[in-house]
Amino acid sequence: MSIENLLQSRVQLALAAFGVNVPLETIVIETSKDPIHGDYASTIAMQLAKQLHQAPLQIAEKIVAHLAMDGIEKTEVARPGFINFFLKTETISTVVKTIIDLDQKYGHSDFGKGKRVNVEFVSANPTGALHLGHARGAAIGDSICRLYKKAGYFVTREYYVNDAGNQIDNLAKSLYARLLEAYGQTVVFPEDGYHGKDIVKIAKKIKKDTDKLETLPSYEVFESTLKKIGIKEELGNIRSDLKEFRVSFDKFSFETKVRANGGIQKVLDGMQKYIYVDEGASYLKTTAYGDDKDRVIVKSDGDYTYFLPDIAYHLDKLSRHYDQLIDVLGADHHGYINRMKAALQIAGYPKDILEVELIQMVRLIKDGQEMKMSKRSGVGVTLQELCREVGVDAVRYFFVARASSAHLDFDLNLAVETSSANPVYYAQYAHARLSKILRSAAGLKLDVEESGRLLKEPSELALLKHLGEYPEEVLDAANNRSPDKITNYIQKLASLIHGFYTECRIIDPAQKDVTAARLGLVKASRIVMKNALNLIGVTAPAKM
Repeated sequence: MSIENLLQSRVQLALAAFGVNVPLETIVIETSKDPIHGDYASTIAMQLAKQLHQAPLQIAEKIVAHLAMDGIEKTEVARPGFINFFLKTETISTVVKTIIDLDQKYGHSDFGKGKRVNVEFVSANPTGALHLGHARGAAIGDSICRLYKKAGYFVTREYYVNDAGNQIDNLAKSLYARLLEAYGQTVVFPEDGYHGKDIVKIAKKIKKDTDKLETLPSYEVFESTLKKIGIKEELGNIRSDLKEFRVSFDKFSFETKVRANGGIQKVLDGMQKYIYVDEGASYLKTTAYGDDKDRVIVKSDGDYTYFLPDIAYHLDKLSRHYDQLIDVLGADHHGYINRMKAALQIAGYPKDILEVELIQMVRLIKDGQEMKMSKRSGVGVTLQELCREVGVDAVRYFFVARASSAHLDFDLNLAVETSSANPVYYAQYAHARLSKILRSAAGLKLDVEESGRLLKEPSELALLKHLGEYPEEVLDAANNRSPDKITNYIQKLASLIHGFYTECRIIDPAQKDVTAARLGLVKASRIVMKNALNLIGVTAPAKM
């Protein structure tokens, strides 16, 4: 149990002693910003003032009077109704043994036990290399999955392949044009074609399997084969890039299979009461569930809009018995949310069965200038190129360091800087520094039992408290789908580690018992730093 949970339980019991029952999670326990106000503080008395029709100070005094004090040095009530807790060092330091005992499992909870979550992310069209928007979605989506698993959920990572529609038609046309060029022909490149180097490379591979230009089938004959080859090659490239980026998926779903399995007809059959025809087009009455206008699902020429197969795909996911669907999408999909939520409600599901994380755009900055890029023109930096220039760790860290709702300026110069200004370097160096200490201390005693008696310096106590907050920080980040909360935690942890290293002589031959206690703190800090970095897919090097 974390210290916050311990204090929540104590406060809950104290309230119950004079007839006030409140849920544990509503009792706010915060780390005090100034040690003069204790180690932790609660505002629960102010929260309850209106409900109980009493002054916050009066409520706070009642709570303190009924509070179990074991492990607590003293409490203070401060205006307008704060309860400040001063803990015994022994209480704070118990976290060291807990961390070392649990190791990689420290921070894990059973909060989501029994709940099944499907997280769909990336889902880039298989028409070219991943661009930076996809890459940020990959980093955030993967980190959300890691957080959910740490919080006890059963998680499925899913990629939806749009292997039907205009973008695949344009892929085939682009491949055929590049194939003709490979034979020395002059062609007019398709207006909406894809210009990436990967298209040229695939076309050259196809050319090896054709005898000569004279035997090359016409586009109409070759179109279906070109689509299959193009999708296979491009999806293979995407998978390879994602693997390098430390992102994996449990399931790939294909639009063509959703269509082939009768998913479209099931939607049309199941939603007939909400479908009407106007000027030859079929509309789904999504306004019945909060959308700003009804949506066309079948055009007047009989073709489906992209929305109809998307509905079928989401219903396919729900048929696999998930408690929650999470879609990680680009910010340009903002108008998509209400219509999909409405469609799922029409199908009989609750409004909150689907949650959407919108990912804002990334600007790549080098030498103070923005680098322009276009997937279609083939100009710009791909995910693979970015990772190879600055490293996967820097890319992943920078992509999640800001909330997904915020635009991100990715500074290439900062990402390769080996100084404390670079946040990923600063964090990894803290881990490497702790690892070096433990290597130097090989053979020395490491003590976790006496740390409460021996760790008394302000830098030690601050570090201990921050380590104790880790489980709550992980759960909070998971519940809010906010990996940026973990990077914030990491930066503070790194700062406290560096401060502890600077202010305390960790290996002191004249004080073997203090050395043993401090080595326990070093080991616990290294475990938490490694665990936290892993939650965002960043490595924890032992040497730098």
